[in-house]
Amino acid sequence: MRFSTYNVLLALVTSLCVSGCGFKSESADSIVHNGTIITMDAQNSIGRAMAIRNGRILAIGAEREILNRYRATEVTDLKGGVVFPGLMDGHAHLVGYADGLLEANLFATESWEEAVGRMVAHDQERPNEWVVGRGWDQNDWEEPRFPTRLLLDEYFPDKPVVLERIDGHALIVNRIALELAGLWSASGAAPEGGEILRGEGGYPTGVLVDNACALIQKHVPRRAPAERFEALMEAQENLLAQGITGLTDAGLAPGEILRLDSLHGTGDLKLRINAMVNSEDSSIQWLRARGPILKDRLTVRSVKFYMDGALGSRGALLLEPYSDRPGWHGLGTQDASWFREQLEALALDSLQAATHCIGDSAVRWVLDAYQEILGGTNDRRWRIEHAQVVAPKDFDGFGRNSIIPSVQPTHATSDMYWAGERLGRNRIRRAYAYQELLGQLGMVALGTDFPVEDIDPRKTFFASVARRDANGFPEGGFQANNSLSKEQTLRGMTQWVALAQFQESDLGTVEVGKWADLTWMDRNWMTIDPIDVLDTRVLGTCIAGEWLFRADR
Repeated sequence: MRFSTYNVLLALVTSLCVSGCGFKSESADSIVHNGTIITMDAQNSIGRAMAIRNGRILAIGAEREILNRYRATEVTDLKGGVVFPGLMDGHAHLVGYADGLLEANLFATESWEEAVGRMVAHDQERPNEWVVGRGWDQNDWEEPRFPTRLLLDEYFPDKPVVLERIDGHALIVNRIALELAGLWSASGAAPEGGEILRGEGGYPTGVLVDNACALIQKHVPRRAPAERFEALMEAQENLLAQGITGLTDAGLAPGEILRLDSLHGTGDLKLRINAMVNSEDSSIQWLRARGPILKDRLTVRSVKFYMDGALGSRGALLLEPYSDRPGWHGLGTQDASWFREQLEALALDSLQAATHCIGDSAVRWVLDAYQEILGGTNDRRWRIEHAQVVAPKDFDGFGRNSIIPSVQPTHATSDMYWAGERLGRNRIRRAYAYQELLGQLGMVALGTDFPVEDIDPRKTFFASVARRDANGFPEGGFQANNSLSKEQTLRGMTQWVALAQFQESDLGTVEVGKWADLTWMDRNWMTIDPIDVLDTRVLGTCIAGEWLFRADR
């Protein structure tokens, strides 16, 4: 039987009506399609397209389902790529990273002489009143010991020099900097929780550790506002190019927080920031007096405390002495009674506490203090940052009191070359125990601690899953029993970061109603070999439905 053109058209119209007369009947601001959307929802659903309106996700579904239902002026073709929930860094230092772009880069130096050479070149290119640099790590040098100021005195006899160690917990300075700070003396005690290393005749070697660093740093003039603004914008561009949509800045003065808020207001700053105030009395009082700041792109409801220093500079507070420094336990950097008073005040005001603890003694000290205040299961979401060394009997303190572990996988792979020397054969086996920590609450918040580590989230993922460095060392992984699975790692970089900062209803997964914060990759981290993740490319970074980075632009 032959059908007329009329009958064919009638059949087509009828078919369209049966399948849904609402063809492109709903409007959206934008559509994303032709890819794999890893939602990380409770069912681990996979979408192929989504519609976005007013910065939030309107619908997720199959390709034709979304394209047939919605119309939009902006359409993004993923070209077979993969979308994750926007990657978040659970512990970082954005302001410090940005300001560091104006300083001499001492990362990955192979000797003290190389570090000083970089300082000389930096001072010639960007002369300033003080010569400032960051990133040296004596553990990377052929002679892995602290340097002295003598070479700095030779090259900089008339200009103060301040060089911050990679972890931010030690400085090496020259004589004129010590003189300007009133520290050039053969005697004198270091502040509690700090150390001033001394050499011939009792005079300072130039190395200051933890709380002693502030004696110098308070004299260093800050760069001009215009320079700092440009550096912050450069930092933002770098992070967006890595697929980062939001981060926790772990410890800022109120003035810096208000500066970020102002830049959000002008539209210059786009990144979502969870800012913790530092533990100065005035900062804590500022937060308590005004209460939390809960804006779309700025959250402030936490105080960042420091209970000890870092393992690399032997400031981490250990229960037993350092294996490579007999009799030395590290440095406790917070007064116990003052700390307890602050915790009680935060609990009364329903604010969050987050405490830097690297050594097992610091971890136990804080767990005990938290337990006294929290008294068991709760939804305060108090945190311990780093938790690098935990005594076996203390792991269940996290679960018992609902304390969130916030850890940085690349710390394990950066420290693994020398951490055993600090801790000894037995203690190193219970360090960087991320799987054990995850077992307490079923979650860990993951970050980088940049600029201590690289901002690159691919390295975070690889270190977490494979427990190897970017060169693939060591074969089999460093203490691989404490690696996290691919899913655990991706949740730790998205959903669990949002949970750690009370934002799980808006961020962390790709679900209807949540902000359209997305990271678009060329390949799926969940299906490829972990080492191949290091070669994947970020194709786009989207915050609230706006593509702020596109590799094709």
